[in-house]
Amino acid sequence: MQDFVDPARSDADGFWLDDIAHRTWLAADADRQLRFFRAARHPVAGFHVLGHQGAPLADAGQELHSTTRMVHSYALGKLAGQADCDAMIDQGMRYLIDHHRDRDHGGYVWALQGDKVLDGRKLAYGHVFVLLAGATARLAGHPEADWLIDDATKVLDAHFWEEGPGLFCDEWNRDWTPFSCYRGMNANMHGVEALLAAHETTGREIYLARAGRILHFFMHRMAPREGWRVPEHYGDDWQVDRSYSGNPMFRPAGTTPGHSFELSRLLLQWWDLAGRPADGSPEVARRVVAQALADGWSEDGGGLVYTVGFDGQPAIRSRYWWPVTEAIGALASLIKLDRRPEDEVWYRRLWQFADRHFIDHTNGGWFPEIDAAGRPSATQFHGKPDIYHALQAELLALTPGLSGQAKALASMSVLAGRDADRCSVSAGT
Repeated sequence: MQDFVDPARSDADGFWLDDIAHRTWLAADADRQLRFFRAARHPVAGFHVLGHQGAPLADAGQELHSTTRMVHSYALGKLAGQADCDAMIDQGMRYLIDHHRDRDHGGYVWALQGDKVLDGRKLAYGHVFVLLAGATARLAGHPEADWLIDDATKVLDAHFWEEGPGLFCDEWNRDWTPFSCYRGMNANMHGVEALLAAHETTGREIYLARAGRILHFFMHRMAPREGWRVPEHYGDDWQVDRSYSGNPMFRPAGTTPGHSFELSRLLLQWWDLAGRPADGSPEVARRVVAQALADGWSEDGGGLVYTVGFDGQPAIRSRYWWPVTEAIGALASLIKLDRRPEDEVWYRRLWQFADRHFIDHTNGGWFPEIDAAGRPSATQFHGKPDIYHALQAELLALTPGLSGQAKALASMSVLAGRDADRCSVSAGT
C-alpha cells in the first residue's frame, strides 16, 4: 500500500499547486471521497445520507440540493477519469426527473422521502442546482442532460429571474403562490455557479450575461459599501435587511466569510470567461478574500468561524468544513492568477487545518464540523452529508485555469487508473 506525502509538510519550495506530491495527494483524497459516497446510492431510488463510517442513516429525507450535488460531483468524477460513476449519475438524474420534478405544478420540490413529498416549496437555491447538475451531466455525456438544462432554465426564467434588478428571487409555495418577500445572496451566488457551468457547456451567452449582472450587484456594488463583506439578506426592494435572522444554518444573521470566498472564486471565473475585461474584478476578489480571512480565521485553534456581524466581529463561532474548502478554492484561484507568496501561506495553512481536523483518513470523506477541541462533532450535521464542497476544492486545485474546470478534468484525467491500494493518505504529523 502506497502512502502519500502529507500536505502539511513544510519542506516543499515554491507553490503547492505546482508540486507533484501535493497534486498526487489531492487526487488520492478526491478518489477516496468518490469511493466513500458510492454507499449513498439507495437500492430503489435516490440517495441515503451516510454516517461517519459510511452506513446509511435511517429516516433521513432527500433534499433537492443533495440530489443535484451528487449528480454534479460524480459527473466531475467521471470527467476526471474515475471509473464507475455512471450509476451514481443515472440514479440522481432519474430521481430528479421522476421524483423531485413536480408533475402537477412544474418545477422541483425541495424534500422527499421515497415518493412522499416532505417539503413541496419551490426554492431558487434548489432550482439553480438542478441547472448545475444538468450542465455537468451534459459534459459527462448523460442523454437526459439537455432536457434537464432546458427545463431548469424555463422554470428559472418563469418564476425566479427578476429582470429589473438582474437577480433571482428566492421562494414560492408548491403551487407558485407567494411564500415571502425574502431575497437572498446565497441562492444568487449558487445561481452564478450554475449559470457559468451552463454557459461553459452550451455556449449560450445569456447565462454568462446573467451571471455577470448578479456578480456586479454583490461584488462591485455591495462589497465596497460594506467594508468588503457581502450581506446575506435583503427585502424585495433589494435593500439590505440588517435585522434579518432566519434559520441559523441556512439563513444566519450578518455575513458569512465562506460565501465571500465562493463569490470571489466565481467572480474570477466569470471575468476569465468574459475575456478578462478591465473592470477591476481581480482586485475586488482579492479585497473580499482578504477581508473574509481577516474576519473569519479563528486565532483560538484555527479554522474559520461561520458568521460575523456587519462590523466583522465573530457571531457564530462554529467551525464547519465547507468554509475551509471554499477558502481553499478562492486562494487556489488567486494563485493561478498571480503567484504571490502571501497567498501560498494561506493556501498551505488551510490545507494543513483540513488535513488535521476534517479529512477522515480512516473511512474517507470529510467530517462536517468540529468542536472547540478540534474533534469531529455532530451538533448541526448528522453523518457526512456532502461530497460537493471538498471534492470541488481538490479538483479545482488540480486544474490550471480560472474557468473551464470540467473540460480541463476531461482532458487531464487526473483520477484515471487509480485503485483502492493507491487511496491511502498519510497524515504525517
